[in-house]
Amino acid sequence: MVLLKKEFFKYAIPSALAMFISSLYTVIDGIFVGQGVGDSALAAVNIVLPFTVMLFGLASMFAIGGGALVSKNIGANKVNKAVNIFRQVFKSLLIFSLIISLICIIFTKQIVSLLGATEILKPLAVDYLRFYALFCIPNLIGIVLNSFVRNDGRPKLAMISTISGAITNIALDYIFIFKLGMGIKGAAIATGLGQIITVTIILPHFLMKKGYLSFGNVKLSIDTIKEFCTIGFPSFFAQGSYSIIVLLHNIALVNYVGEIGVSAYSILNYLTTNIYMVLYGITLGVQPLVSYNYGRKDSKKMLGFFKITNVSNILITTFFVVISFVFGPMLISIFTNDMYISQLSYDALKIACLSYYAVGLNLNTLVYYQAIETPKYSNLSCLLRSVVYLPICLFVLGRMFGVTGIWASAIVSESLTFITIKLLADIKTSTAKVVNA
Repeated sequence: MVLLKKEFFKYAIPSALAMFISSLYTVIDGIFVGQGVGDSALAAVNIVLPFTVMLFGLASMFAIGGGALVSKNIGANKVNKAVNIFRQVFKSLLIFSLIISLICIIFTKQIVSLLGATEILKPLAVDYLRFYALFCIPNLIGIVLNSFVRNDGRPKLAMISTISGAITNIALDYIFIFKLGMGIKGAAIATGLGQIITVTIILPHFLMKKGYLSFGNVKLSIDTIKEFCTIGFPSFFAQGSYSIIVLLHNIALVNYVGEIGVSAYSILNYLTTNIYMVLYGITLGVQPLVSYNYGRKDSKKMLGFFKITNVSNILITTFFVVISFVFGPMLISIFTNDMYISQLSYDALKIACLSYYAVGLNLNTLVYYQAIETPKYSNLSCLLRSVVYLPICLFVLGRMFGVTGIWASAIVSESLTFITIKLLADIKTSTAKVVNA
């Protein structure tokens, strides 16, 4: 157990810290854009957000799907196969990133219109998306290579590259927006340059063959692409389901409270993004360990890592809950001076933060099933939490308890999702089944 914990901390802590810094950057970026450019610019970034979230989801699909296969094959001493899979993922991603970048640059106005930009917001949204698209390749490659360097036994390098990129991003945001007056274009360029720093730090690991994985020419295989996309799809689904969750909450809040409710929910999301990313970072950090031991057919270690992750997520959530209750008003005051919005946001935070007990357990379950190549339960988890249970909870609890019921909907839907998956699939049985297959 001591060795297990040592391995866990080696991988999980750097991953969680990197995710926390990245999420903190998102908050700071929002403050810079809002204060330095204006509310319209902040709204324009939010208009483009569903599209950028989708791109992050697609990159995560390549990263986790490919990473799970690579770690499993390294664990099974099939290093050549692991290298082949890595090269196929990277080549596929390069082609995909280039296509996405060109589409975004050529059809920027059409995409922004589809995302619902008003005539006032459209010029700002077009500027942001077009410059963001110029850096689409490093943006996506940075996410994927970061995952692979972790799967190749260098979790600290993954952390250093992510934090360096985030710090660069924040510094350039300040320079471009406040010093050079580049507006929303500056924010997009800063994001791209930050990711270039991330990629630059990671590249030598693969170019100088410091681990198992390295670059090289490879013939693409439809079967391999299908395999890593199937395993990784729940990560894309999870990002899509997040967009659905935000949309459903916005609709419910407009009906019950009005636009002021959406403002409070926006502040809530800025604050809770930090805990979500830390929990997600821990589960991503453990994925290589689970996949590696899956390749070695060591079910005891696999289940051990699953248990440690659950305990860690519960402890971290408890810390976050205490922070929310004690320092909530102070944190909320960073975003607004309106007393009513502040109180509404604090009421929301005190309830919503409790949902992260179930969120942490659900994230661990989702990524664990991906790591052992059983993505159907991961997909089901995403489906239940966003498409099935949440709409029902928002409708029923909203009618029964008003806005308080809306804030409590996440607790109920996440808890029901966890219970349902627990009843449908026993983790020990599922692990034994794949190990003995």
